[in-house]
Amino acid sequence: MFHGFFGYLIGGAIIGVLARLLKPGPDPMGLIMTILIGAGGAAIGGYFVRTGFLAWVAAIVSAIVLIAIYQRITRRTPPRDQPMR
Repeated sequence: MFHGFFGYLIGGAIIGVLARLLKPGPDPMGLIMTILIGAGGAAIGGYFVRTGFLAWVAAIVSAIVLIAIYQRITRRTPPRDQPMR
C-alpha cells in the first residue's frame, strides 16, 4: 500500500488518527502507538486489497480492530477490595 519505511510511517499516522476518530469511546494512547497501529492496519489492509480507495478503507478498519485489541490487552482492572465505579 505504501512504499518504504517513511511511507508506512506517514501513512500509519494518517490511518491511525482516522481510526481513532472513527472508533467510539476513549482511546488513551500516545502518538507513537497511534502510528504503530496505523502502520499495522495499513500492512494488513494492503495485504488484502492492494490499491485504491478500498485499500484505505481496509487499512482503517484493520486499525480500528487493532485499537480494540490493544485496549483489551492493556485494560486495567480495579483492585478486588475496592468497588467498581
